[in-house]
Amino acid sequence: MKDDNVERAGRIDTATLSDALDRLGIAGQCLGIKPLSQESRLVGRAFTLAYAPVGPGGTVGDFIDDVPAGAVVAIDNGGRPDATVWGDILTMCAHRRGLAGTVIDGACRDTHLALGLGYPMYSRSYSMRTGKDRVQLEATQVPVNIGDARVGPGDILRGDSDGVVAIPRAREDEVLDVAEGIEAAEARIRALVESGVRLDEARRQQSYHLLQRRDA
Repeated sequence: MKDDNVERAGRIDTATLSDALDRLGIAGQCLGIKPLSQESRLVGRAFTLAYAPVGPGGTVGDFIDDVPAGAVVAIDNGGRPDATVWGDILTMCAHRRGLAGTVIDGACRDTHLALGLGYPMYSRSYSMRTGKDRVQLEATQVPVNIGDARVGPGDILRGDSDGVVAIPRAREDEVLDVAEGIEAAEARIRALVESGVRLDEARRQQSYHLLQRRDA
């Protein structure tokens, strides 16, 4: 099904979306979450999962068949580097099901398959150490924390070579409108510079230093 705002977000880079979030006072930057490959790009609505530490008997969860095509899996594992919650079997399933990618506040493993398939993977780290018997899937489709950003089910996640931003569903029209305005202003600056105008003057004309400011 066509999703106009997901398509709009996919046409805007994360740097511009970050400026729009700043302008609106929304903490949507998923700080510390990095792409496995600099070629990675993702956009889609979040399917969220929350993990918690456990003793023996924990399971990393069998959720993948419930995630709709085009969604981004967003996993909150508290930033843990010592218990991975995503590996090659999940990558294979996600790729086959047409998911848009995976974002983890924590660690993934079996990175070779994600890289080989070109599957968009964003995480705080990667490791070989399993999460089985170390973490437990606690809840699905609940608000989670991803790199200091609060992500709710259905929020838009946009990732590129700079990282990931989260756009709250309740304010996505507003964020995208502002981001498109910033993008247009920056395009005008480039055009002015290419026509021979000094950069400082081009930026002054387009109020460049105010584009991300909340009182702009």
